[in-house]
Amino acid sequence: MASRPANPKQTLDLPPGYSLVALRELGDAFAHGCDIAAEAGAGTLVWVRRYDLVEFAVVLEPDEPLASARRALFAGMNAVADAIAAHCPPEREVNFDWPDAVRFDGGLLGGARLGWPKDCAEDDIPAWLVFGVILRAADMAHVEEVQAASGVSLLSEGFEMIDTDAIIESFARHLMTAFDRWNERGFEAIARDYLERLPVRKAGERRTIDRNGDLLAALPAGGGPPERTSLVDALARAAWYDPQARGPKFG
Repeated sequence: MASRPANPKQTLDLPPGYSLVALRELGDAFAHGCDIAAEAGAGTLVWVRRYDLVEFAVVLEPDEPLASARRALFAGMNAVADAIAAHCPPEREVNFDWPDAVRFDGGLLGGARLGWPKDCAEDDIPAWLVFGVILRAADMAHVEEVQAASGVSLLSEGFEMIDTDAIIESFARHLMTAFDRWNERGFEAIARDYLERLPVRKAGERRTIDRNGDLLAALPAGGGPPERTSLVDALARAAWYDPQARGPKFG
């Protein structure tokens, strides 16, 4: 079923360089973004107006091969975390589960997805990438109490309803800043910000993100070769995402 545009009066205050596509409540921002990416171009932000979810996706146009271009995920994740942190109550933490889940004070809040053309080879520059985000805005009445207790929503954690739109607007600004930082200081600056929000599994563990986006974790000298965790495999699993509910899992 094709997504329908939303009421044109419903809008977001986005920085210059972005163009907004607003969908009705039943729309799928990520899927729609992938469908229109080739024609819509970089900076197109697809937004679904829902009360229970903050759902949006942005089209990117990378200038490097797919294998390394996927690292745009980490710039996007940093922008999501910075946007949430800018509007959250004081002394609260935004963290990640590798590579695409977002946690707020330990509870699963949502996550991100990354799409690219299906026929794009690893060594080819993709015509587009789509970075999509879904965050739980409000508790869902149909979810059993036991399940709901293991997840969080923005409203249950002290955010105001007005903050849900503001988070998307803030994300757009932070994403531009992240890519500017990448261009000026290299990807290492993006990786460092991302890894600071990733829980440490072992004492003394040193972590880096490889050129193809894989996570490398090594213990101090003598601890053996680094452990590699594939970005592509993790994105394919999307452990935080519930495809049937088209939203974050509770857990």
